[in-house]
Amino acid sequence: MTAAVFFGCAFVAFGPALALYIFTIATEPLRIIFLIIGAFFWLVSLLLSSFIWFMAATLTDNKDEPRQRDLLIFGVLISVLIQEMFRFAYYKLLKKSSEGLKSINPGEKAPSMRLLAYVSGLGFGIMSGVFSFVNTLSDSLGPGTVGIHGDPPQFFLNSAFMTLVIILLHMFWGIVFFDGCEKKKWYTLLAVLLTHLLVSALTFISPYSGLNLVLAYIILVLTGIWAFFVSGGSCRSLKLCLLCQDKDSLLFNQRSR
Repeated sequence: MTAAVFFGCAFVAFGPALALYIFTIATEPLRIIFLIIGAFFWLVSLLLSSFIWFMAATLTDNKDEPRQRDLLIFGVLISVLIQEMFRFAYYKLLKKSSEGLKSINPGEKAPSMRLLAYVSGLGFGIMSGVFSFVNTLSDSLGPGTVGIHGDPPQFFLNSAFMTLVIILLHMFWGIVFFDGCEKKKWYTLLAVLLTHLLVSALTFISPYSGLNLVLAYIILVLTGIWAFFVSGGSCRSLKLCLLCQDKDSLLFNQRSR
């Protein structure tokens, strides 16, 4: 039973991201490199935010439960801010590298910023999902069974679905964030930051209630629709895609911007 829970939750959390990687990134070496760099940027942001949280916890040195909760909230706030700062830094790096490639070899077609936004966002999301869920996933192998003492047994499943939300949201946030940077719509960056803070705050709600999942998936759907339209999508292209009649895929045939 523990093996079934382990593999089931693993595929729920990471299955869609794995499928996106296989079908849209694995065939292109350059996209793999950008994905790895994006994951590395997120990892560095986690390291920096962990260091700040550790310093704050060491300076306060208070074991009271309210103080510990305040430190946890502070850590989440700092982590989200630093993640978005590193997302912006990655955008600037990609922008500079794209301009440098054009100047060195004008005839070479550089990857579009929309495509880079998708790849980097997926890199952020995969690394975030791995670090947020891997310890919980390892506990699902046992010993012990969640719910044997009357607690709700859906803890692992709820955590898997929340991890899936975070991975997909990072992908959508990357698309919307880069589009805002390209068009200098700074309110878009603020919207990404606020929704990131909101979803992170939802993790403080007990996973047994299911309320955090419902609210997180509502944000996911709305952000996904936003990302679809800012990346050049339309109702017509969506219809053609669903009918497998789209000859000008938004993902594979992006024009350089």
